[in-house]
Formats: sequence, structure tokens, C-alpha cells
Amino acid sequence: MIDTSRLKEYLKDYGIVQSDAVIDKLDCFAALLVQANEKINLTAITESEAVSVKHLLDSLMIFKYVCFPQGAKVIDVGCGAGFPSMPMLIARDDLQMTFLDSTGKKLKFIEDCLEQLALSAETLHARAEEQAHKEVSRETYDFAVARAVANLRSLSELTLPFVKVGGYFIAMKGKEGAEEMKAAETAVQTLGGSIEALHAFTLPDGSERTIILIKKISHTPTKYPRTSTAIIKKPL
Repeated sequence: MIDTSRLKEYLKDYGIVQSDAVIDKLDCFAALLVQANEKINLTAITESEAVSVKHLLDSLMIFKYVCFPQGAKVIDVGCGAGFPSMPMLIARDDLQMTFLDSTGKKLKFIEDCLEQLALSAETLHARAEEQAHKEVSRETYDFAVARAVANLRSLSELTLPFVKVGGYFIAMKGKEGAEEMKAAETAVQTLGGSIEALHAFTLPDGSERTIILIKKISHTPTKYPRTSTAIIKKPL
């Protein structure tokens, strides 16, 4: 499906070293994605080079800027077709990964991939604003990740309640990341977070990306997250 040697070189150029076994599994995942996409709408990106750069490399850039301890508990909020979570899990199968999405068909694809790739993870078919109020999920994760799900103000309300105090929310954004980060400062503080860093980089195809690190420094007030309607109508 993808040019594996080229992907390996891309990763190396950004200081991310992966084994041949990991690269082969990424290739297998890419093939499963494109095949499933013929039946259900998972991604608009299906061309080999674009999948390598915009999906796989972009997802794995998280490891350049964030250190995940062995066995860290991670939730991908609004995982969709599995970015960044599936490439992360392929590269680090020690991670305790949870895929959360409100669309059952997408989670079925994730479950099929986990089986095909011999990986273990949890899938949650739920809305983030509801699941985050459940004791089993609230403030139980070391990391929450989200890639291009919503504006950072709204996204922080959907994700930070999952993160334990001392943990991190990692938002993967496009070139608008810095602007969103500034606008989200009040929301992040209200939810118990503190913006720690922003890392900007450019992918080989010229796409501009940002990774925003938000540390959870205090408990999220119990009233958050609000309903989706409230979040949309009156963002923090």
C-alpha cells in the first residue's frame, strides 16, 4: 500500500526511529484503511504518499514531542479512523489505549484492525460529553489525545475531564493551532489545565502542523463537560 522505505526515511528525518516490524504493521493498517474506506467513509485521504505523510507520519510526530511512560493509559477522544491512536499503538503496543468515538461503524473498523494486527486495546462507543461523567472514565487517563476533532476551546471541555491530575491533554492541530491556543486559555484554566507548550512543524508535503501540550493541574469541576448543545452555543 505505502512505500515503506520512504516512510522510514521520513520518520528518520524527524528523529523518530521505528523498526521494520512496526513499519510493516503501519503498511498493513494503511491497506486496511483504504480497503474499508470503499464501504464506509473513514477518510478523504487514500493515495499512498498522502496516507504516509498526512496520516501515519503526522500521527507519529507525537512521539517527537511527548514522552509516554511504559504502559501509560491513553484515550483518543473522537478517534475516527484511528488517528493518532492506531499508529501510536502500532509503534508502542505497551500503551493502554482506549479508542472513543460516537460512530459505531468507525469503532467496528478499529476493532477489525486490532484483530488483524494482533493488538490489544479498549473501544468505547459513546459521546465524549457523556462518557466523561462516568466514574470508570473520569480523570483516569495519563494522556488524552485528539486530532482535528473540534476547536480547542470546545475540545478542551470534551477531553480534559478524562485526564488525571498530573496527566496531559495533547491536541494535534493544523497551522491554526497557535491562534486556537490563545483563544482557549480561559477555557483550559477553567477545566483545571495549564498550557505548557506548543510545537510547530511542517510535514514533507508542506502541510503546517502544531502539537499543543496541556497539563492537568487540578480537578475539573463536576459540571463539565456540559451537553454538546451548551458547548456549541456557549463555549468557555
